[in-house]
Amino acid sequence: MREIVFDTETTGLSFAAGDRVVEIGCVELVNQCETGEVFHVYFNPQRPMPPEAQAVHGLSDAFLRDKPLFHEQVEALLDFIGDSPMVAHNAGFDFAFLNGELQRCGRPSVAMSRMVDTLQIARQKLPGAKHTLDALCSRFGVDRSRRVLHGALLDAQLLAQVYVELSGGRQIGLGLLEETVAETIDFAEPIVVAIRPPRVFAASAEELARHAAFVAGLKEPLWASG
Repeated sequence: MREIVFDTETTGLSFAAGDRVVEIGCVELVNQCETGEVFHVYFNPQRPMPPEAQAVHGLSDAFLRDKPLFHEQVEALLDFIGDSPMVAHNAGFDFAFLNGELQRCGRPSVAMSRMVDTLQIARQKLPGAKHTLDALCSRFGVDRSRRVLHGALLDAQLLAQVYVELSGGRQIGLGLLEETVAETIDFAEPIVVAIRPPRVFAASAEELARHAAFVAGLKEPLWASG
């Protein structure tokens, strides 16, 4: 099964209010294992970067000035994501921006039925715990030492590991392992087991004589009472 774990960085919190996507990072999973295939692009948002947003991801106007516009990379993005389910943390936010940008380019939206929200999964599986990406990384032992600022590709890579843990962790590979082992064994071949003849353990005449003498010397044995 192919899935895409993704994250976006934006100029703010609302596409409807004029905010834009400035970075997208996507990580490919097949059978919940990272394949090494990623998609990562920075975009020129064609609007100034608010200081509060820059403080979160560190992307400045100067850095983004020569980056491509979203519509210039939309075909490559759509080719990468295909029709796979798309996994994100607080996925409604990322889907709103992704679909807003797609609609702005005249492209169809990504169906909400493809959305997998790890925030909702974490709330269901870990009630009462903290559900931020940082907190989940700490809980599952995912190394987040490089996460000084938010970054779409890095966050997608971290989330991919968290998603696997939320889905059962390393146990998800057991079924694949069993299939691999089964393929290496030819169960059609009969298994021949050598059966040894039963061994006879009988007392010798000398042992029987010593036993009889021992029993004869017992005083008031239990079996003689009554």
